[in-house]
Amino acid sequence: MKKIVIEPVTKVEGHGKVTIHLDDNGDVEEARFHVTEFRGFEKFLEGRKIWETPRITTRICGICPVSHHLAAAKACDDLFGLEIPPAAAMLRELMHVGQTVHSHSLHFFYLAAPDFLLPDDPATRNIMGVIGANPELAKKAIKLRKFGQTVIERIGGKAIHPVTAIPGGMSMSLSPGVRDEMLSQVDEAIELSELAVAVAKDALDGFDPNFAKIETNHLGLVKDGNLELYDGDIRLKGMDGDVLEEFECHNYLDYIGEHVNSWSYLKFPFYKKQGYPDGVYRVGPLGRLNVADGISTPLAAEEFKEFKKLGDPVQQTVYYHYARMIEVLYASERAKELLEDNEIISEDVRVPVVKGEGEGVGVIEAPRGTLLHHYKADDMGDITSSNLIVATVNNNPAMDMSVKEVAKREIKGGEITESILNHVEMAIRCYDPCISCATHAVGKMPLIVELYDERGNRISAVAR
Repeated sequence: MKKIVIEPVTKVEGHGKVTIHLDDNGDVEEARFHVTEFRGFEKFLEGRKIWETPRITTRICGICPVSHHLAAAKACDDLFGLEIPPAAAMLRELMHVGQTVHSHSLHFFYLAAPDFLLPDDPATRNIMGVIGANPELAKKAIKLRKFGQTVIERIGGKAIHPVTAIPGGMSMSLSPGVRDEMLSQVDEAIELSELAVAVAKDALDGFDPNFAKIETNHLGLVKDGNLELYDGDIRLKGMDGDVLEEFECHNYLDYIGEHVNSWSYLKFPFYKKQGYPDGVYRVGPLGRLNVADGISTPLAAEEFKEFKKLGDPVQQTVYYHYARMIEVLYASERAKELLEDNEIISEDVRVPVVKGEGEGVGVIEAPRGTLLHHYKADDMGDITSSNLIVATVNNNPAMDMSVKEVAKREIKGGEITESILNHVEMAIRCYDPCISCATHAVGKMPLIVELYDERGNRISAVAR
């Protein structure tokens, strides 16, 4: 038996690897996606004050810090039984859609698009290659991403690791001048978002739609049946397109289980009623558009209709990229709606917090999918337990399945090329995993020290 190792998986956030095991005929017997880093945010939150969580968890990631910042703030609001002022909710949502524009455009143009625009030469299959091949497109991609980053900085107080969302609302209001500054940029962002949708569709035109295709359920937030990124109920749709469940985030433990496999630090979530692995589901842009009945903004709504013609649900993994750019268009349009509402510049942005024990759950649609923060605190405000189900964790089983699908389909008779190995990585990049966010496991993670001889045979092992 031969083992192929791809390490590290490139053009993703965090560290992972792929192992492919070939049988004696050179065909794929097994393929797995491994997450090789571990970060214990769940554990070291214990004992900290509950109101510190928005400032601590934003440090989990530098790509999607807004999502953790807001999910933690929402969990605190829930724990304290607070209803934040309308302006505060609008500011949080604006910061969040800004991050959606920033993160999605970063992933597609910088990390994923080179696979489609420059597939043949690994030396140019990167953002620098895109700049060389089409400098005008690259400039527009950078400008689109910059708009999202500007929104985060203006609302969150910092371009990375924002600080303004607090239990009870926001720590600062939005001035009319800053609102007008962002309004002056938003129409161009919408135009650039329309271009991004067109580029994604052109890139996928002619590419095998069944690449990495797997059959799964899908999960995401909806509000009145529409695509929702900031707030709403969790909807789960089955493989046939029927709604299996729709529930409030507080009840997530009734529906979502978390399986553990020995080869990865990531958990493997599943729909409890179907069990593991039958109950595997996908989240993120593909999952959200599959569970939604519509989109509330006009331009994205028209593109959504085109997306739905691909299937119900759309199971082709490669269409994550198309769905991702539709969400960029929605987020840009939604930013304009929020900025044009005069309520957003109200100075009433927080309510007082009364210290007390409790339990709170906050859910939000991070760029990569449904993100859930769940905290319990005692009467001194000390956290007694925390649980995070991160977007990439939700997609972990599906990524594993997609890697196996591509490997089995393309590796025959032991023939392996650079292009085939890149296709395996492309399957992972469809999901835009943020492995740094996601790495944690149930209970204690064992430390294992193994001793091997010069022939590679294991002599002994010690575990703690």
